[in-house]
Amino acid sequence: MNLLDTNALQVAYGGVIALRDMSLSVKQGERVCLIGANGAGKSTVLKALAGIQPVASGSIHYDGDTITRMPAHARVRKGIALVPEGRGVFVRLSVYENLQLGAYARADAPAVARDLEYVLDLFPRLAERRHQLAGTLSGGEQQMLAIGRALMSRPRLLLLDEPSMGLAPIMVQKIFEIIRRIAADGVTLLLVEQNARLALETCNRGYVMESGRVVLADSAAVLLGNPQVQDAYLGGARLQ
Repeated sequence: MNLLDTNALQVAYGGVIALRDMSLSVKQGERVCLIGANGAGKSTVLKALAGIQPVASGSIHYDGDTITRMPAHARVRKGIALVPEGRGVFVRLSVYENLQLGAYARADAPAVARDLEYVLDLFPRLAERRHQLAGTLSGGEQQMLAIGRALMSRPRLLLLDEPSMGLAPIMVQKIFEIIRRIAADGVTLLLVEQNARLALETCNRGYVMESGRVVLADSAAVLLGNPQVQDAYLGGARLQ
C-alpha cells in the first residue's frame, strides 16, 4: 500500500494556477524526487502536502486517511515533516532549542531524549554547537539543523525542499550522505532538488514537472538514461 497518494491536485496563488491535476504516489520506504525547472511547481507540491498551502481541488491521502483539509500541525502528528527551502531555522534560538521545537507535538519525553541523541550522532557538528545561536551557523550547518529539527518529530515521511541550495559542493556531499542514512533508517523521502542528477542518483523513482504538471514519471535509472531529461536537466550529458 502506498504511504502517500495525491489525486488531481490543483493549487493557485491568487489567480495564478501553480499546480494542475498533480497526481503522485510514494510507497513506504521509498525515496522519490521531483525535478523540473524553476517555477515548475515542485515546492508548491511539498507545501500542499505539509498543509501550509491550501488545495483548491483534488485530494491527498496519507497512510490510508484523507488529509486534504487537515491542518499542518495535525499532519506533523501523523508523521509528515517538511524541511523548507531556505532552512527556516529560528535564528535567535540555540541549536538545542531549535531541535526541541521539532518535538513540540510529542509527549513521550524518554523517546524524545533518544531521538535527540540520534540527531546529534547524525550531525556531530550540531552536538559541538548545541548552545550556539542558530543564526551564527554556516549555511551548511543551518541545513543540518533544519533536517535535525524535522527528525525530532519522528516522521514517517520527510519532505525535503532544495537541501543543496546555496551550499558548497563538499557540504552538499555531506548533506546527501546523511539523507541516504536517514532513508536507510526507514524514513520515506520525497525530495525536491535543483541538482537533478544528484536527486536521481539518490532516489528510487522520479517525477519530472513542467508548468505545474507531471510530464514524465519513471524509475530514477530510466530517467537518468532518458535523452530528453539529459538535455533539459542533466547538462546534455549522455550516459553510456
